[in-house]
Amino acid sequence: MNKVLLITGASKGIGLATAKHFSSRGYRVINISRSPCKVEGVVNFTVDLLSHSWVAEQGIALLDEVGAPEQIVLVHNAAMMTKDTVSTIDAETLRSVLQLNVVASAELNAILIPKMNEGSSIVYISSTLGRKAVANTHAYVVSKHAVIGQMRATCQDLAGSMIHTAAVCPGFTETEMLSEHLGANPEIYEQIKASIAHRRLARPSEIADTIWFVSQNPVINGAIIDANLGQIET
Repeated sequence: MNKVLLITGASKGIGLATAKHFSSRGYRVINISRSPCKVEGVVNFTVDLLSHSWVAEQGIALLDEVGAPEQIVLVHNAAMMTKDTVSTIDAETLRSVLQLNVVASAELNAILIPKMNEGSSIVYISSTLGRKAVANTHAYVVSKHAVIGQMRATCQDLAGSMIHTAAVCPGFTETEMLSEHLGANPEIYEQIKASIAHRRLARPSEIADTIWFVSQNPVINGAIIDANLGQIET
């Protein structure tokens, strides 16, 4: 089987779990990030996606690494979350968040779509905060809403190509990014769990399994998939 998963940010969290999931199913996995993925067999292509010059400097080398597989699954997973509000955010922070969370995906699409055959897929990792908002996470909320728009536009632009796309929107998930954002206060976690129907955080492996399902099923094209264990409506 000559199939490739190309994923951004597979060094930890959801990306790491996704790399493991696809690798165990026979995919060659290429991780694009600044930090390596330590899953055996994964090819680590070291790129700083925040750089505005990475395509010019490394785009051809990436294409050489990808080769000519029969199927490509492209997962846009890398993301940055900052603490900011509409009153405090500075333009440079917003630019950086949008570069990593949105613009880098567009850059990778431009490079890889010409190599994607029928049956390939593009999976965007958005967030519950791509469909709603909370305070003090301004740039991330803006970017994750943009990711959903990006996916919808991708679906329309690729009509007839037999490449499908979808956005997976994880809820609160046991990741390093969430821990760093929330801190170590156990009361915050209990409040979060109380807002989830299953009374727990999602596991990265559960999100990885959802990404796998989406990537293998072209009927899920242009869809937004909530993966949040159920939100309690208030």
